[in-house]
Amino acid sequence: MEISSKENTHFFSKNTILPVDQSSFKSESSASKERQSCCGGIKIFVGALSFVYFAKALAGSYLKSTITQIERRFDIPSSLVGVIDGSFEIGNLLIIILVSYFGAKLHRPRIIGAGCLIMSAGTFLIAMPQFFMGRYRYERFQSAINSTVSISPCLPDKSQTPLSVLEKSQGKINAGCEKEAGSSMWIYVLLGNLLRGIGETPIQPLGITYIDDYAIGENAALYIGCVQTVAIIGPIFGFLLGSLCAKLYVDIGFVDLESITITHKDVQWVGAWWLGYLIAGVISILAGIPFWFLPKQLAKPEGRKDSNTSSEQSKFITEDNKEQHKSYQQQVKIAEMAKGKDFLPSLKNLFGNPVYLLYLCASIIQFNSLIGMVTYKPKYIEQQYGQTSSKTNFVIGLINIPAVAFGIFSGGLIMKKFRIDVLGAAKLSLGSSFFGYLLLLSLFAMGCENSDVAGLTVSYHGTKKTTDYEQALFSECNSGCLCSTNDWDPICGENGVTYISACLAGCQASNSSGENTVFFNCSCVGTLNSSSQSSSAVVGPCQKGNNCPKMFLYFLVISVITSYTLSVGGTPGYILLLRCINPHLKSFALGIYTLAIRVLAGIPAPVYFGVAIDTTCLKWGSKRCGGRGACRLYDSSSLRYMYLGLTLVLGTVSIFFSVAVLWVLRKSSSPPDETLSANGERGACGTKSRRENFVSSDHLIQTTYWPERETRL
Repeated sequence: MEISSKENTHFFSKNTILPVDQSSFKSESSASKERQSCCGGIKIFVGALSFVYFAKALAGSYLKSTITQIERRFDIPSSLVGVIDGSFEIGNLLIIILVSYFGAKLHRPRIIGAGCLIMSAGTFLIAMPQFFMGRYRYERFQSAINSTVSISPCLPDKSQTPLSVLEKSQGKINAGCEKEAGSSMWIYVLLGNLLRGIGETPIQPLGITYIDDYAIGENAALYIGCVQTVAIIGPIFGFLLGSLCAKLYVDIGFVDLESITITHKDVQWVGAWWLGYLIAGVISILAGIPFWFLPKQLAKPEGRKDSNTSSEQSKFITEDNKEQHKSYQQQVKIAEMAKGKDFLPSLKNLFGNPVYLLYLCASIIQFNSLIGMVTYKPKYIEQQYGQTSSKTNFVIGLINIPAVAFGIFSGGLIMKKFRIDVLGAAKLSLGSSFFGYLLLLSLFAMGCENSDVAGLTVSYHGTKKTTDYEQALFSECNSGCLCSTNDWDPICGENGVTYISACLAGCQASNSSGENTVFFNCSCVGTLNSSSQSSSAVVGPCQKGNNCPKMFLYFLVISVITSYTLSVGGTPGYILLLRCINPHLKSFALGIYTLAIRVLAGIPAPVYFGVAIDTTCLKWGSKRCGGRGACRLYDSSSLRYMYLGLTLVLGTVSIFFSVAVLWVLRKSSSPPDETLSANGERGACGTKSRRENFVSSDHLIQTTYWPERETRL
């Protein structure tokens, strides 16, 4: 009624000569106040939404940084970690349709606030197993844990071990089995990540449409660009937080840190992975608070009140004197949607568009490549180059992610600066993928050789291993020792060879305790180093070769350039998607695109990448109650070829589909087909007819949503 009274006042003033009085002055002042309150309200919403984007991006990237920590803490293989990582997409898909359809009709800010609470609850649930599953137990020789009892690592028989020590150790194992037999605590991590996906669902669709509905037309793109920019900053802080927590021991605050005999450089080290989730959960709660106090609707700007093309929602807004006709049209439209009369023809029309179909296939395969590569990139750096989890996360957060952000910005800038048409966008997207994967090919030559591990990568005589490792773990030098092949307590001999345990190294004595433990009279060390009479070893594996630090530096340089190159093609590819579909199918096409990426890439890629990585394991850990645990040692060469090879094969296949997209576009840009594309029958886009449309709406470059682009490294 307030808007209609203003319109009547304006209409009356145009047709009647009246002196300027206080009433007209008051109406102008009230209009200016309304404009100021509208601008102030939308700016508050943009600031709050930016903080929410930061919070969800931080939590998502922090999960990526803790993949190896979770794997070691729960003693699970990489394939199972992939299932946990993909559960976020499953949660998102469960309610995306309900939220997208019914959310716009309800109180959007409060729904976003409720989503933040659910997201924080899921984040807290991920950290909960730390408080219920007991303290972390790593494999370590008894004398290294308790210096008051002197035990020889090489035990000819059990009589050499004090009975009290054996009973105590066996009692701990039985107690641990009783505690672990009833539950698998990693399920809580999976459910928490699933809950995170449910809570994150309303943020993007409802938040962006709210800005688009109530922001001034020329400011909408700027506001959405600010939100997306802040979202890219989130992963930087997420990986840096992961780097900080990885340096802290997992049970910090619960145990005496002086009693810990391993450091953050040890392969058995597990950082305080749970601490970052508590921090991320608190940030999510704080981010959701402002939305409970924001209004359901804001006053529309003057330029948007009578607009019919400002947004999809405004297309169905009619004048106030046609309110009954409006509600009737909406009821008819909802009834038609419920019957599904338009769904199948729209779907057929969409998939009958060759450009859309080919680009969808190319995107699905490329995102399979990128998601798998990003998920296991921390593990690859740790295992291939012998880096700690802390340093790995620091490097990714401080170097790789800024390169991705700069690449996305550069792609949009190139499109706007040179006013590239649809055909040029296809070429730019194809060139970005081609050169990016070409650079990735060079990483095959930038790997480290396997560490010398007696019985696994080399024999006890110094030659390369040729027999099965279970049999090769025993040799003449340790045949008199009672050793277990399930133990993983590596020591470094003075000959530069790593031994799985002090017992398998044939060590007869030790002194000191903790990380300063030194083993003496190791018969297997003396086999390879006959000139030395001491045959000693220290706790922890030996460092990788001298060339490995140099290779790691080369890897970082190429990785940053590759990340930037691949990211440049993100925005042009998305513009290609928007320009080559019929306007009335745009929302439907984007929904199908996002759904396909999540279902066919976001969920399966981490799983089969994890399965492939598990095939390169040389030494599996064992759980306290039996059964296979997490992998302790990977074959560096096999891991490199499997990880990079799978990424490159998928990327190459996506390039072939991109070439097909370019071929169809070239064919459709010919004169005979240009008329068909103008009528909208084919759905393919002509470059000449689309160029002006692109220039007139180039603000879409800033508003495009590349699924999970803030974590694509």
